Amino acid sequence: MVHYGHSNQLRQARAMGDYLIVGVHTDEEIAKHKGPPVFTQEERYKMVQAIKWVDEIAPGAPYVTTLETLDKYSCDFCVHGDDITLTIDGKDTYEEVKTAGRYRECKRTQGVSTTDLVGRMLLMTKAHHSNIDEDLDYRKHTDNFGKGPKGHSPWTGVSQFLQTSQKIIQFASGKEPQPGDTIIYVAGAFDLFHVGHVDFLEKVHQLAEKPYIIAGLHFDQEVNRYKGKNYPIMNIHERTLSVLACRYVSEVVIGAPYAVTADLLDHFRVSPCTGMDMEIPVCVSLQEPKRRGIFQLVDSGSNLTTDLIVQRIIKNRLEFEARNQKKEAKELAVLEAMRRLEQEKH
Repeated sequence: MVHYGHSNQLRQARAMGDYLIVGVHTDEEIAKHKGPPVFTQEERYKMVQAIKWVDEIAPGAPYVTTLETLDKYSCDFCVHGDDITLTIDGKDTYEEVKTAGRYRECKRTQGVSTTDLVGRMLLMTKAHHSNIDEDLDYRKHTDNFGKGPKGHSPWTGVSQFLQTSQKIIQFASGKEPQPGDTIIYVAGAFDLFHVGHVDFLEKVHQLAEKPYIIAGLHFDQEVNRYKGKNYPIMNIHERTLSVLACRYVSEVVIGAPYAVTADLLDHFRVSPCTGMDMEIPVCVSLQEPKRRGIFQLVDSGSNLTTDLIVQRIIKNRLEFEARNQKKEAKELAVLEAMRRLEQEKH
């Protein structure tokens, strides 16, 4: 998947240098080393390119990062999170560049992982976004999902995401609308931020010469009211970071009203253009922007929805569960080897 944890890693990596090239693996490479990818390689190429700290992508990047790859793209060094990445036979994929001193590390974002997001999709529970006590299914999920029979890896598994004002500041552009900007307001759930959302926001961005896009995100309870089941998969804090990381978005309204009101339009001085995320029901109150003649329906050209992503997960459920357990087992083996080395030193 591509989620705000990856965006945060790329934000940190970009701050270490002047130009960021992101290598994205093919579906074949991921299937070989990790298990079935959630998004196709073409979807992932587009999503990574849409992250605002990315200058360029390297499609079809090899799973093992070598000095040859760094030289090919004229890179001084490469960056990875402080978790470990292993090949199918349990070897560190960054061993060569680490030995050569061309490796840097950034902090992994606590509280988010593909493992946890997959688990949320598989469980029909609202505990991950509601204020009620966690139900037994979700507690069991947080204890066991991605956990192998012999223990728990610190790099895989589930922990709670805790939003801070600092994290929002790091993701936000901090730019005010300038004279001549076209202020465009869009609204929706933007759950499991995916290539359908990217296509939509890119189309909205193309509507004006100097667009300033404000994305309104509905609160979790509102999304659950119109979507039902265990939606939203991501809570409001996670969805905020996901949308802020997109290069086409200038500002986010956290907990936007379901109805697009006169107060909202006047407060943000919305220009003659209001787009809508097509995953929200058409019954959303649009009377005011329509009355003002500033409503415009935007066709993203993509048929991907959050529902379709969940269907992909459910279809491959057994493969994903097996993938997570294998990943955990490999990480535990490396941990044990590291402990043994440490003991031998002493």
